[in-house]
This record gives sequence, structure tokens and C-alpha cells, in this order.
Amino acid sequence: MQLYATELVGAEAYDAQGHFVGRVREFFIEPADQPNRISHFLLSRGRFQPLLARYNQVAAVAPGTIRLNCSERELTLYTPNEAWLAVRKDLMDQQIIDTQGRKVVRVNDVDLAEQKTNGNVELRLTQVDVGLPGAVRRLLQGVVAPGFIRKLQNPLPQKTIRWEFVNLIEPDPLRRVKLRITHEKLEDLHPADLAEMMEDISAAERQGIIASLDEETAAAVLAELDERLTTQIVEKLDPEKAADILEEMAPDAAADVLADLPKETSEELLEEMPGDEASEVRGLLAFDENTAGGMMNPEFVFVGETSTRDEVLQWMRLQDLNVDQLDTIVLLDGDAKFSGTVPVARLLLADPDQRLSELKTEPLLGVPGDADEKDVFELFDKYNLRMLTVTNREGRPIGTITVDDVVSRLVKK
Repeated sequence: MQLYATELVGAEAYDAQGHFVGRVREFFIEPADQPNRISHFLLSRGRFQPLLARYNQVAAVAPGTIRLNCSERELTLYTPNEAWLAVRKDLMDQQIIDTQGRKVVRVNDVDLAEQKTNGNVELRLTQVDVGLPGAVRRLLQGVVAPGFIRKLQNPLPQKTIRWEFVNLIEPDPLRRVKLRITHEKLEDLHPADLAEMMEDISAAERQGIIASLDEETAAAVLAELDERLTTQIVEKLDPEKAADILEEMAPDAAADVLADLPKETSEELLEEMPGDEASEVRGLLAFDENTAGGMMNPEFVFVGETSTRDEVLQWMRLQDLNVDQLDTIVLLDGDAKFSGTVPVARLLLADPDQRLSELKTEPLLGVPGDADEKDVFELFDKYNLRMLTVTNREGRPIGTITVDDVVSRLVKK
């Protein structure tokens, strides 16, 4: 039989002898034991201390009624347990993340299914109701009979989320551990989708999610978030955790975050970061944020222009490169100065012995680190660029600006 949580709130409970025991005030899931089984029912008894009925003490369940297979004296007195998930308190009317639909929704009701085991009835949480039927049940709960509510809701469009696609939002890290709430499902989402969802939840909930994600995922999400929200999150993180996340970010993205933080906080986080990464970020912070140097990423692929296609490919296979961002290779002449660029697509189609100097694009385009961002935008627009090289005063490449950097900067203006 399909049951709803709203139909059990306030339900009358009777023991094996048919004596009234109390009314259901709450029911719990014990995640450490079973992730979706209703493990305990909290029975209210007016001025007396509430009782607890275990899942294996339930003989039958129906809308508005629960019958036990034991006497009242076999029930235990209720004591709070933070390791239990309270369906009414922690789920009903709370925001959750629908990891399949990639959105934040509010729970109106919870669907429960009966499962008969060893002569008793267990209830399993199957899905959460985020649609109009659940809202109607909540509105009419205790006002009219459950049977009438069911007839009223039947024509309404259903909108539910299966329990396995639900990610609970729990800001308290200690309780999150006790409830065994992980964010592995969120780590499988695209960072842009997760960032968009996080904008719809409270500051405490955002903080809780970022703190529990792995550093790589957290870094990708922060790079997609609004600058104001990113600053708020990083400021409240443990410095060691914040530094670990910044270390996973592209240096230009990390520099953007640190530039918006108070100087003392920024310095503290830089001290926590490994020397090489901190040095790169400090170098970027030396540039005005509205210049080419303030936009560039100092991590890029560069090779000598006399190298052959096969030599470069063999070398690249041995490197730990971010293939998702590998679009163009920067060339150096004999004096280690910038001499051109080669798109990876052109490299792959070249002959094995062909030198990269023969493959470079024309004209030779680069900008100094202090070039105004408007000049950068104009070059990207005029030449339909995907990447632009930034050079120092000696003409040596010190970083690159990619088209996504330009788009991000334009969007924020």
C-alpha cells in the first residue's frame, strides 16, 4: 500500500491488546542501519513522556492508524538521537537538491511503501513529493479525512523525486557525519550546475556543501560562483581547507578570489599554500585586475619552434596536462622569446617530421602584461581568437588568456 508521511502525522497508535498508546508525532530513519527504512515512531502521550516504537514492533499501518504487535510496556521512552533523520523535522518543508533534475526543490510530502518482514510491516521511504499533490495533503492534513484528500489529489499532476536522487542539505558538519550524508552525488554534477543550485540556498547551507566537497570539485564550483558569494565562502572556511581549494584552482582564478579578500586573510591563505603555487598567484596579484596580466593564466604549454610534430606529441604524453583546456601551443625561438602559436588541431594533422615553426598561425599576436583589458577584448574580437599570449618586457611568454577568460570577464561587467 502506498502511504504518505502526512497521513501518519497524528495517526493513532494501538498496542497488541487494542489499547490506545499515543499519536505519531515524528518518525525516524537510522542511516547507519538502513538508508530508507523508517526505524522508529515517536508516540506522543500528552503530559506523559513520549514513547518509541521500533520498526519490528509494527503489525499494520493505514492512513491515520498504526497497530503494534506488542504491549505498551514493551515500548521504550524517547531520548533524542542526532544520528537519526527525522522525516517530519528534517525533510518536510525543507530544501533538498534534486541531483537528477539539477535543481533545488522544497519537499511537500514523503512517499512510503509497505514491506512485510517476519510478520511485521516495515515502511520504506521511496520518493519525495515536490509537486501540487503533496502541497494539497499538507494543507488539508488533519482538516478532512485522508480518503477525501486522496480523491482530491488524483487528478493533479505528480512531481516526485526518487530517494536515491535526493541530496540532503545539512550545514552542521558533525550532524552530517552522524547522518552519513555525503556529497558524492553532487561531485558528479557539472560545476556550473552545482554553482547555480548553490545560489538558491542559504549561506550556511552553501558553506556546508563546499566544506564537504573534495578540493578539486570545490575549486571548480567556486570558479563558477558569483564573486561575492565566493568571497563569503572562502572567508568562513578553515584556512587550511581554503588553501587546499585555492591550490586546485587555476592560478588566475585563485588570484581573483584572493584579490577580493581582506589583505590579512589573503596573506594567511598564501602562507598556507605550497611555495610554487603561492609564488605564481603572488605574481598575478602584482598586476592590475583590469590588465592582460590580471586576466592571464601562467600555466600553459610551450615548446621550441624547431621541434617536430612527433617530438611534441611524445613529450605531451608524458606531461600532466589539462586536456580540457589544451587548445593552443605557444612557441619559443632560440632566445626563449615568443615566436608564435600552433593550434592543437593543426598539430595533429601535420606530418610526423614537420617542424612547428612551419605550422604557426599568422599574424604573430601577443600583448604585454600591462595591456588594458579593452585591448585584449578587441584582439579577440578582431581575429576571432581562442587564445592570446601575454609577454614580459623581454618578449618572453608569461601566460595566456583564453576565450573563456574573456567571456567570464565580459559577463561580470
